[in-house]
Amino acid sequence: MGLFERYLSVWVGLAIIVGMAAGSIAPSIFVSVAALEYAHVNLVIAVLIWLMIYPMMVQIDFGSIRNVAREPRGLVLTLIINWLIKPFTMALLGWLFFKGIFADWVDPQTAPEYIAGMILLGVAPCTAMVFVWSQLTKGDANYTLVQVSINDIIMIFAFAPIAGLLLGVTDITVPWDTLLLSVVLYVVVPLLAGLLTRKKLDGKGDSARLNQFLATMKPWSILGLLATVVLLFAFQAETILSKPQVIVLIAIPLLIQTYGIFALTYFIAKRMKLRHNIAAPACLIGTSNFFELAVAVAISLFGLHSGATLATVVGVLVEVPVMLSLVWFANRTRHWFA
Repeated sequence: MGLFERYLSVWVGLAIIVGMAAGSIAPSIFVSVAALEYAHVNLVIAVLIWLMIYPMMVQIDFGSIRNVAREPRGLVLTLIINWLIKPFTMALLGWLFFKGIFADWVDPQTAPEYIAGMILLGVAPCTAMVFVWSQLTKGDANYTLVQVSINDIIMIFAFAPIAGLLLGVTDITVPWDTLLLSVVLYVVVPLLAGLLTRKKLDGKGDSARLNQFLATMKPWSILGLLATVVLLFAFQAETILSKPQVIVLIAIPLLIQTYGIFALTYFIAKRMKLRHNIAAPACLIGTSNFFELAVAVAISLFGLHSGATLATVVGVLVEVPVMLSLVWFANRTRHWFA
């Protein structure tokens, strides 16, 4: 591993501190940056995420994607966790903590909004960041692409019904422009760019140019991740610092959900005897959340300053450090798998 990957958790920790400090010192600057959005998708963040995952898309060998059909179990595992287990365990934990354990510490009128925010996180499986986690665990890039693509297709049809069922709202409004634009920006565009780049660099079967390009781009990919973290925490610095107690209360069930889902999926993957480069990304896809979509839906349904929106923001706060810890665990336990 290079310097960036070896100490990535340190760089992310520093990026969180820098983002919080910058957002507190110069909030007006980040308000202006946050306003650069279309359909609730921040364009600056989209560019940084694109920079982050574009080199990973270049690694995908499209001729090998057909081999995914030879090992469908990893795909089946991801789909079961994402759509039949994860949304419902998130709703259960939200109800257990904010209607039970934390009932005396939160406003009874706001508690349902916190639960709603958690549900929106649970119903939205991750899209863009999964490629980062897959690469850090040396996952099969072709397999990861297929998993993400099928999840995105299912999300278009299943997000609204499942969210509506768990929220108890039959007329839930899904910002389709946000959903579709996110898929285009975070998957389709970098995928096409990666395809064209790979075809140009590796068109004659000479992988030396391709490997040299990937080595050159790898630091930029990590810088894209760190810059994304800085901006996300700068955007939410005032909210996070103004409600530290509520942040902690929301974070506790989110942490339990994240580690619990990963443990369950990892255990099943081991029992299924999946290869590690399929098992690790499958577990990380099932664990992480599409927080951009969750935040956008929370804002449209409950308002910018609602408890639901705050809960989805805490999802952003928890996501990167926790997923890095799971990447570390997956790498340390590689010998458990074939």
